[in-house]
Amino acid sequence: MSSSTVITNIAALVTNDPSLGDHSPLGLVRDAALAVEGDRVVWTGESSKAPATDNRVDAGGRAALPGFVDSHSHLLFGGDRTEEFNARMSGRPYSAGGIRTTVAATRAASDAELEAGLVRYLAEALRQGTTTFETKSGYGLTTADESRALRVAARHTDEVTFLGAHIVAPELADDPAAYVGLVTGEMLDACAPHARWIDVFCEQGAFDGDQARAILTAGKARGLHPRIHANQLSQGPGVRLAVELDAASADHCTHLTDADVDALANSRTVATLLPGAEFSTRAPWPDARRLLDAGATVALSTDCNPGSSFTSSVPFCIALAVRDMGMTPDEAVWSATAGGAAALRRDDVGRLTPGAYADLTLLDAPSHVHLAYRPGVPLVAGVWRRGVRVH
Repeated sequence: MSSSTVITNIAALVTNDPSLGDHSPLGLVRDAALAVEGDRVVWTGESSKAPATDNRVDAGGRAALPGFVDSHSHLLFGGDRTEEFNARMSGRPYSAGGIRTTVAATRAASDAELEAGLVRYLAEALRQGTTTFETKSGYGLTTADESRALRVAARHTDEVTFLGAHIVAPELADDPAAYVGLVTGEMLDACAPHARWIDVFCEQGAFDGDQARAILTAGKARGLHPRIHANQLSQGPGVRLAVELDAASADHCTHLTDADVDALANSRTVATLLPGAEFSTRAPWPDARRLLDAGATVALSTDCNPGSSFTSSVPFCIALAVRDMGMTPDEAVWSATAGGAAALRRDDVGRLTPGAYADLTLLDAPSHVHLAYRPGVPLVAGVWRRGVRVH
């Protein structure tokens, strides 16, 4: 029989349930408590009304919020790209071509080395409050390397994405049609059993709209749901293709037309913004304000990868979104929790209400606003995942 625990004396609890507390999108409850039984939340409310439980934890007047939902990362890779980053910060622009460096290192890495890296970055993210994460293949670009990356990832998360269409494999650079055939045929057959999602980098230097449509449509036929790298480096067809195919998310969304914004606002497709990439490439910031004002659903994620956004810190991305992308602290926190859950089409994470998983981040601060107010400060004082304290 599972034990029950109540966490009391929470100065400000973000529930992401507008029916609670201040009735804002965050459903902010002051002087709050939260009760957990097994791996689920069973009660949320004012501390004075907390139910009797087997165990009691005093939050000490700290703020609490749902564990971050990092809905876009690339954690299966070998090597790093320190030299490329150093050169870029010295004046060389970012392009999709740098991915080939990681492809070579990943192919040379053993399964054990890939898994050790994944576990390291997951632990790093967990210490910073991330309790749900998605991760992708995409640095193997052969049937064997893509499928082994997905098998490793599936041991650590249910949110696994097949990204064989990251770039055209170097050995087929002169015959992209043949590579699309491989991705939609033999490679998809080997990879589909180990993934939930299919993704494609729809961009100049990677895959055009027709190629992206063929890849995502083939994935859908095999039971994988689409996501897409869209409009990162330039305007293009990615966002509208995402909406057309009912993709769960269009990721990056840095260069958008008015038609792109309208399409997102009138669809279920989430605009996932990845400010770590803009920070690390000195690219223009996505305009979150424009998307939010139009009524689009926005998620925030790290895009943790060795080339263009080597950070696992959602708090850092929240601070960037508030400082440089036009988001309020409340909007950024919602987007990094409930927004990320929406980008994974999940309703059991990203909120702290009865029935949701007991994934909780406790801050060494009285308010969630401190995530943006005190950038760079390690504010995460405790993390519970599925009802168990893990940090």
